[in-house]
Amino acid sequence: MLRRVTLDTLPTDTREAVDRDTLAAATAIVDDVAARGEIALRHHAARLGDLAPGAPLVVERPALLAAAAALDPAQRGVLERTVARVRAFADAQRAALQPMQVPIPGGVAGHQLAPVERAGCYAPGGRFPLPSSVIMTAVTARAAGVETVWVASPRPTAVTLAAAGLAGADALLCVGGAQAIAAFAYGAGPVPAMDAVVGPGNKWVTAAKQRVAGRVAIDMLAGPSELVVLADDTADPHTVAADLLAQAEHDPEALPILITWHAALADAVDAALAEQLATLPTAATAQIAVQQGFTVLTADLDEAIAACDRVAPEHLEVMTADADAVAARCQHWGGLFIGGAAAEVLGDYGAGPNHTLPTGGTARFVGGLSVFTFLRVRTWMRIDDPQAAAPLAADAERLAELEGLAGHARAAARRQPADG
Repeated sequence: MLRRVTLDTLPTDTREAVDRDTLAAATAIVDDVAARGEIALRHHAARLGDLAPGAPLVVERPALLAAAAALDPAQRGVLERTVARVRAFADAQRAALQPMQVPIPGGVAGHQLAPVERAGCYAPGGRFPLPSSVIMTAVTARAAGVETVWVASPRPTAVTLAAAGLAGADALLCVGGAQAIAAFAYGAGPVPAMDAVVGPGNKWVTAAKQRVAGRVAIDMLAGPSELVVLADDTADPHTVAADLLAQAEHDPEALPILITWHAALADAVDAALAEQLATLPTAATAQIAVQQGFTVLTADLDEAIAACDRVAPEHLEVMTADADAVAARCQHWGGLFIGGAAAEVLGDYGAGPNHTLPTGGTARFVGGLSVFTFLRVRTWMRIDDPQAAAPLAADAERLAELEGLAGHARAAARRQPADG
């Protein structure tokens, strides 16, 4: 089922999040919304099937709360518990960040933490609407202290509306794709311009985020989802297969990968994949993804860890004996799941850590969505004793002269006490 490769033949090309043609087409939509505002937003939303005739463009908070109240109690309970777990984790992250200050000659310097004022949170609404993404993004923004939080999701279901209300969103924009990202970046009619735009989406969403990056903060440019399962002969092949298929059903371009040094396990996983695909309702999508996935058959554990680090996957499951020790040796991953009980799907659905994670090897240099995404670390300094700060000013003057910046040197000289 999964083609076999070795460490030497492991594909090393980083998967680009956005292709050139999609970027060009998304840019045209973004630029149109930036120029024509709500008129262009409604035009593209109607053209692409986001809005039915007479459907509202925006759902305000009272209606979101009404949707939550009207939801089946069992469904609402799931959402409420998920919100609580994600909020607890995000609150703990925020509490781990503190202002600080250190002495400098003649004074003190430090940093303070300030959230952005407005955040736009995207949640997919295509074949598989994802209220879980509403929770992951909006709850995290609120925990960071963001004052205004909007969600965008095309053709929102009652569950999506309820999730937005329970997550603390101020309003929901019933539009998706590049046009939603453009509205968040530039503002459009009732939609305010945001300071940060976050959340997972298809290639149109990602392309639009690439276009507006710099005007607003973005979380990352995420491409198709991916999962690496690092496993030895203690792993249950049926569980490994189930986890790989859970990833594969996301998208035909999703990438399920098994890394092991046990050929018998690889064979057993292939058999389990075939068995489970035969009854999987989403097999049409998952089968395509499985065909482009692969098994890396390595010589030993050391090679297997090297393969994991080379892939730098969005999700890494470690299903080995002494999984803690093995996981500690892995360097590059977006989300880490240690032991066979720590299923990636538990992370997807609200164990606490965020499920918006880097893909395409970008975990080598970026982490997933968190409260940090919405925070600005701002530095400051104060001089209380100019005499004590004289050596600092003198060094600044000399360094400015070395760089040929006479204005800098003169400004520094004015901070040096006069002789006598």
